Amino acid sequence: MTKTKRAIENEVKRKMKELGTYKKEYDQIIKIYSGMLYQYQIFEEQFEESGFKITESYTNKAGATNERKVPLLTAMESLRKDIASYSDRLCLNPKSLETVTTEKANGSKLASVLSNLK
Repeated sequence: MTKTKRAIENEVKRKMKELGTYKKEYDQIIKIYSGMLYQYQIFEEQFEESGFKITESYTNKAGATNERKVPLLTAMESLRKDIASYSDRLCLNPKSLETVTTEKANGSKLASVLSNLK
């Protein structure tokens, strides 16, 4: 079942609040991230409906026919990379969350350097 963009956005905000990483100023980034997740969900359904078709025949301008990757799969691969980047920015994966929680526990590097200057 396809989730709506709004449902995905609310879920992302809820997860971020649970992790203690949500800030109101992230709302625009969360909307973009949620939109990408929604698009990926739609593409995934289309890919399944195609029978998970990976390549297709393509005739170029010169008349030669070749196999090429299905454009839908290319779009999905690109979205995966973007989703991973945004999830890092929003601290929604273990590695980025670990970095933030470590910095909070130890204080930021800048704060520690500035405190040593006093």
